[in-house]
Amino acid sequence: AMDWKVLTRELSLYLESQVRVGLFGSGVGLSLVLGFGVAYACYYLNSIAKKPQLVASNDRFCRFLEEYCPVVTETYYPTIWCWEGRVQTLLRPFITSRPQVQYRNELIKTADGGQISLDWFDNNDSLYYPDASTRPTVLLLPGLTGTSKESYILHMIHQSETLGYRCVVFNNRGIAGEDLLTPRTYCAANTEDLEAVIHHVHSLHPSAPFMAAGVSMGGMLLLNYLGKTGRDTPLMAAAIFSAGWNVFESVESLEKPLNWLLFNYYLTTCLQSSISRHRQMLEKLFDMDLVMKARTVREFDKQFTSVMFGYRSIDDYYEDASPCRKLKSVGIPVLCLNSVDDVFSPGHAIPVETAKQNANVALVLTSCGGHIGFLEGIWPRKCTYMDRVFKQFVQAMFEHGNKILSM
Repeated sequence: AMDWKVLTRELSLYLESQVRVGLFGSGVGLSLVLGFGVAYACYYLNSIAKKPQLVASNDRFCRFLEEYCPVVTETYYPTIWCWEGRVQTLLRPFITSRPQVQYRNELIKTADGGQISLDWFDNNDSLYYPDASTRPTVLLLPGLTGTSKESYILHMIHQSETLGYRCVVFNNRGIAGEDLLTPRTYCAANTEDLEAVIHHVHSLHPSAPFMAAGVSMGGMLLLNYLGKTGRDTPLMAAAIFSAGWNVFESVESLEKPLNWLLFNYYLTTCLQSSISRHRQMLEKLFDMDLVMKARTVREFDKQFTSVMFGYRSIDDYYEDASPCRKLKSVGIPVLCLNSVDDVFSPGHAIPVETAKQNANVALVLTSCGGHIGFLEGIWPRKCTYMDRVFKQFVQAMFEHGNKILSM
C-alpha cells in the first residue's frame, strides 16, 4: 500500500523543484502551490483511493477470492488526475494502448438462417497448454456496439495470452463487417445467439475448461443467459464488467442533460450507424426513417429493438433485459465488477441484496472507475484495474476452480 506521507513529501519536493525555476519567483506562490498539492494529495488518499466493497454471502467464495484473486481486496488507486466517473469513461478509449492481436475469423450459421462472426485467438504458441484440446478457453462478449477491436477486449486477450489461454470473441450480428442474412440484429434480452455460440465453442473443444467474460451489454447478455440456464451450461464460471443491472435506471441516468450530451446522443448515433449499412435488409420490416430520427437510446429501442424482438412495449423489453431480475437463478460462480459512479449503471440500481441471496455471486464495487474505465497509475496506458481483476479471476478459476466448484 502507498504511504501517503511519503507521497505528499515527494509531491512537495517535486513542486518545489518546479517552482524554484522561477515560475512564481516568490515565497507566496510556492506556499500556495505546495499547500494546494498537499491538500489535494490528502483529499485523494482519504476520499478517493479506497478498498472496493466485496459483496458475497458465501464464505468459501469470499476466502477463495481473497486467496487467489487478491486484487478485489486491495485499495484501488484511480488515476490521480482523472478519477471522476464521467472523465474516466470518456478518456479510457483514447488513453489505453491497443495490443496487437491476430484473429482467425469464423462465420457460423444460426437456426433462423442468419450468421454470427467469431474472432478466435488460438494461442497456439501457449507454453502452459501446448495441447489445443485441453487449452482453457475464454469467450469474450463486447459492449453494445463493440467488436473484437475494442481496446478492453484486446487487453483481455493480451492478459489471457500470457496465461496460455485461448480466446474467442462473440461479435453481435451485423456489427463486425459481415452481412445480415435476415432482418435481425441483437438485444440484451435475447440469448439465442449466445446459446448457439457457447454450444458451438464447447462442441469444438469439449475437454477444454471454458469460461466467459462480458463487458457492459455483453455482461448483461451473459447474466441473462446464466439466469436462464442455471447450472445447465458448459461454462464453469463468468466475469462481468460494468453491466447495466436495471435498464430503466440506466436510461433514466443517461437522459440527464449532461449525460445525454456526453454519452446518450453519441451512443444513439453509434447504434444508428451500425444498422444503416444493413438498411436494405432491415427496410423490409422497419420504418428506417423513423429509426434514424431517434435522439436517445430509449427512442431507438422503442422504434427498433423492442419491435424487432416482438415486445408489446418498450417497458416489456426493458423489464426482460434487466439482469437484476435473473441474478437469483445464476448457478455457476460469477464475479461482477461495477463502479458506483457509473452513469450507465447507477450505484443505487446495483442489486446488492439479491446478490447476497445467491452463494454463486460476488459483487466487487469500487467508488470510482466510471463505465469500463477503472484507470489507475499516473499515465494509465497499459493495464487497468478491470484488466487485473479479469486476469486474476480467470486464472483463479482455471487453476484452482475445483476448490470452489464443489460448493
